[in-house]
Amino acid sequence: MTPTQRSRRVVAHSVHPQASRHVVETNRALARWLAQILGLTFAGSHDPTRPVPDDIYLLPTQTLVGPAAARQLGVQGPEDLWGGYVEHDFICTKAITHGLLNKHAVAPEGWAPLFSKRVRLVVLDGLSVFSLDDARPAATHLLYTGPIRMKPIHACAGRGQQVIDSLERFDELLAQPEVARHFNEGVVLEQDLQQVATHSVGQSLIAGHLISYCGEQYLTEDAAGEKVYGGSELLVVQGGYRELLALPLPPAVRLAVQQAEVFDAAADEAYPRFFASRRNYDIAQGLDAEGRQRSGVLEQSWRMGGASSAELAALQAFVEQPDLPAIRVSAVETYIDRPLPAGAIEVYRGPAENSDFLLKYATVKSYDG
Repeated sequence: MTPTQRSRRVVAHSVHPQASRHVVETNRALARWLAQILGLTFAGSHDPTRPVPDDIYLLPTQTLVGPAAARQLGVQGPEDLWGGYVEHDFICTKAITHGLLNKHAVAPEGWAPLFSKRVRLVVLDGLSVFSLDDARPAATHLLYTGPIRMKPIHACAGRGQQVIDSLERFDELLAQPEVARHFNEGVVLEQDLQQVATHSVGQSLIAGHLISYCGEQYLTEDAAGEKVYGGSELLVVQGGYRELLALPLPPAVRLAVQQAEVFDAAADEAYPRFFASRRNYDIAQGLDAEGRQRSGVLEQSWRMGGASSAELAALQAFVEQPDLPAIRVSAVETYIDRPLPAGAIEVYRGPAENSDFLLKYATVKSYDG
């Protein structure tokens, strides 16, 4: 850490004023924890009514969008925040994972066709749709090979997704005003897989500390019975993907890491003004409609996410033990009130959007090779 970095203050920032309590409090808890790890001062939450000091290190809840937002927060590059920056909103969503139906399809301002060309071999079959007029032709094209999953681009934690197995079912959905609105904002239509394992692969660069990781994430049920994000179990190394791939990883995990690398490099190439110090990718592996094994990147997260607490747990271990090459960590989210496991670090305990209770915590285990 440079002298300049040592003098910085860590500031939490809930980007959306209407954000849920658990998002705001998780953001503050992670920012406070990060400050403790690095020996910095935690300066509370960003106050939009006051000028931004030039010594802050920002932890935003969302990817920053547009030069005005970055300028107002004093963010000029990846060294100024744990998160990311994009020029246009769609770039930080799952929309960039797939291309458009054809050259006549509606595209948002700033769309880069180069990205979908670069990632074509590391994603599942799918299309991104930004117009209700393009929705049915796109679905028709994809349904020839089996069921598809409809994913609004701004939904998170797996919420709002539906599996469609026929055009008739798709037409029924299009008749719903809310679904029609989603298509004008952006929807991904993607082949649906069975027997799915979802891998998490990523990197974080914080105050000169580069960590890289791979692992699996899993689902749980909220109080309404909806399947949502339930946690991640990660293997984390000090260094980059080269150090991660030097470990004896199973073939499926190695493939997930390699696919994430391609996706990550494509973002830098296709969207050159993008930058991020937290780069997380979800990779799904499972069987398609014909029983063939498929693997592909689903989406990116260049912001605070479900696995962030696990990443901080790993960072803390590496700061305390600089010679430690690797460690296992986990992030857990449960809607059942229960005691913390021994040694766990609590991040949040309280209500959530659709539930009276949500518990978030992180755990650490040694890596034995």
